[in-house]
Amino acid sequence: MSKVILNHGAGGELMQEFLSKHITNHFPSMNAEVPLDSMDDSAVVDDVVFTIDGHTVKPLFFPGGDIGKISVAGTVNDISVMGASPLALACSVIMEEGLDIDVVDRVMDSMGKTAAGCGVPIATGDTKVVESGAVDQMVMSTSAIGKRSPYLDSNLAKAAEYRKVENRWCTDSSVRPGDAIIVSGYMGDHGIALLSFREGYGFESEVQSDVAPLNRMIAEGLKVGGIVAMKDPTRGGLANTLNEWCGKSHVGMEIDYSAIPLRDGVVNACDLLGIDPLSIGNEGKCVMGVVPEMADEVLKAIRRTPEGKDAAIIGHAVEGTERVVLRTEVGGKRVLEAPAGDPVPRIC
Repeated sequence: MSKVILNHGAGGELMQEFLSKHITNHFPSMNAEVPLDSMDDSAVVDDVVFTIDGHTVKPLFFPGGDIGKISVAGTVNDISVMGASPLALACSVIMEEGLDIDVVDRVMDSMGKTAAGCGVPIATGDTKVVESGAVDQMVMSTSAIGKRSPYLDSNLAKAAEYRKVENRWCTDSSVRPGDAIIVSGYMGDHGIALLSFREGYGFESEVQSDVAPLNRMIAEGLKVGGIVAMKDPTRGGLANTLNEWCGKSHVGMEIDYSAIPLRDGVVNACDLLGIDPLSIGNEGKCVMGVVPEMADEVLKAIRRTPEGKDAAIIGHAVEGTERVVLRTEVGGKRVLEAPAGDPVPRIC
């Protein structure tokens, strides 16, 4: 009999296959503008945007963040990348018996400060305590609702000045040939910071987690206009996000590796561990598809925010095969495959 493995929840191709065969196929179909089977970061029903996210971070506290901060930021970002404004959060906490109360206070204080900082309140929730050993200290689930951003219509209208725009939201299927691909900052920081701290490699002294809410940075980009797709490259990293866009939008992509922001500490750690920095999860970054005529203006706008100060244009979508071609630093080319799963488990 087949068993569930870690990679079934790691965000890569194995997870997508597992979801379609064993999870979503059991659910009834629904009439929604962005339904479950689109596999976007949030659903849209009657112009209400909502999402839910589970968090099993190990350890609970890591350089640059903790399970409380990541639960708020990740859920706010899932709403925001659709082109929506998050309104409120719900939080469900499951704790094991024997957990120090001080740990609970630290996590909840971090949640409260992160929610206050991004302007998205925690409106409701649920708390459970289970027997010791039933969970690993604490697991958390957060959900959120949002409404259409006041800047989304003008943003899409600006894009429509240059090409046909079919979708009313910034979905994975909205990228078209010619669109510029922007990342909002350094890739791989979160996964390497957490892995290094967990395993004692020492790289966390120079690499901190990037975990952060991105709703205000995204709003600045939407104000300029021309953004057609957005996604936060969490599990499976940038490689997974770009390959998802290729498959759902039926485009290819040409990406310049030297243009991708990567810290030396992340590259060195990945070289040592034999993993690809482009397949490592991030928790405070956004990938944007932008009509090429507006790409420089959007880049300038998000660079003016703290979360987007290191943003860069890394390539563009092209006609043809649904794959990502990476131009290497020495002038060659290689196909950037979608990962089977995130090489660093339990990071979100």
